[in-house]
Amino acid sequence: MTDQPRRPRPTAAGLRGDILLAGVLFVAAVISVALGQIAGIYGDDVPHLMWGLAYGAALTLPLAVRRRFPEVVLLVVAVAFFVGVTFRIPEVYVGNVAVFIAMYTVGAWVDDRRRATLVRLIVIGGMFVWLTVVTFQAATVDDESGLSRAGLFSPFAAYMLMNFLVNAGFFGGAYYFGERAYAQAMQQTALRARTDELERERELTAAQAVALDRVRIARELHDVVAHHVSAMGVQAGAARTVLDRDPAAARQALVGVEESARSALAELRQLLETLRTPDAASPDDPTLRLTALPDLVVHANENGLPTSFDIVGDPREVPEIVQVNLYRITQEALTNARRHGSADAVADVRLRYTDAAVEVEITNTGRVQPGRAGLGIVGMRERAAASGGTIEVGPRDRGGFLVRVRVPLAPPPDTDGGSAAIAAAAASAAAGVVA
Repeated sequence: MTDQPRRPRPTAAGLRGDILLAGVLFVAAVISVALGQIAGIYGDDVPHLMWGLAYGAALTLPLAVRRRFPEVVLLVVAVAFFVGVTFRIPEVYVGNVAVFIAMYTVGAWVDDRRRATLVRLIVIGGMFVWLTVVTFQAATVDDESGLSRAGLFSPFAAYMLMNFLVNAGFFGGAYYFGERAYAQAMQQTALRARTDELERERELTAAQAVALDRVRIARELHDVVAHHVSAMGVQAGAARTVLDRDPAAARQALVGVEESARSALAELRQLLETLRTPDAASPDDPTLRLTALPDLVVHANENGLPTSFDIVGDPREVPEIVQVNLYRITQEALTNARRHGSADAVADVRLRYTDAAVEVEITNTGRVQPGRAGLGIVGMRERAAASGGTIEVGPRDRGGFLVRVRVPLAPPPDTDGGSAAIAAAAASAAAGVVA
């Protein structure tokens, strides 16, 4: 039973309310006993008033702790009620109210439902056994002053039947309302727990969204900065090498450094403006497409990494977010090849279309890149996963390094997709490739 849900414990205000209720009912019981004795409800043969006060206290004062010890309170109140009626204490109203409240409390506040049912059934069974005994005794007493017993359905029989029905409705009502109160309390507890769980999930989702945004921004910053700074490093090194013997070449290299710096600043400014504008698109806004891959190849050639570019298959429509991610993966792969490859390293970029997928493969010769996955490789894996694709990153058997990313696509439409822009861009870039 350790996993059984529990009703929340009563509040301090509720416990204070129980004490107030017990006090009010005690005063009512004292008044009822006094008035009943004056009215002669049971005639002149009644106990002394002090017994009536004791009876009223036994009936009502235990209700002050009814929510702390509900079963004990019900048994005490029920026994006091039986004793009071048996000894003809002239009180007929407050006792019924006290028994009703005590039985209701057991149903409404006891978490062990089997025990709650057992205690209430014992009290109800005892009450009806006692009522049956009293009825039998009254029926066998030779008393002509009471209700007539003549006939199959005499006034006396009708009166006793009415007593049974009233008690059945009385105890049945206390039982039912206690069950309903407990069920409603448990429903509210479950609803409150679910609300708390949803609130925790909302906070977790918000934290995850912030974390994802931070990762995405970090990935964008890395891609922008690493690409251009790497090119600037190569150009600055070349300028330093030829500065004394060929000032013109050094000057040209420094012009390349300046252009790379301006490009980096432009992309960073665009990224920052996107982040600062609430209604702007995300940093993955598709401003970079597969049609710009030839420009990457040209840039790699201009910065000391001879690179070729080929398109395999018929170009087709690719979701723009996928184009952005494939562009960034290619950019990072070429940056790593330029940074980690040897001086005589060359690279090759292949854009491959099939009926089921688009694939970009970047290979380079030279030294194998470091085995530890840096931020760039982590970013490539994240972009491939975000596009719903797979990526292969690692050294080649014959030397160099391989990056191959494959993204599944929807089946191509019947008509020609009209993606000749990529082929045209590749053709125009081929003329400017420095082998």
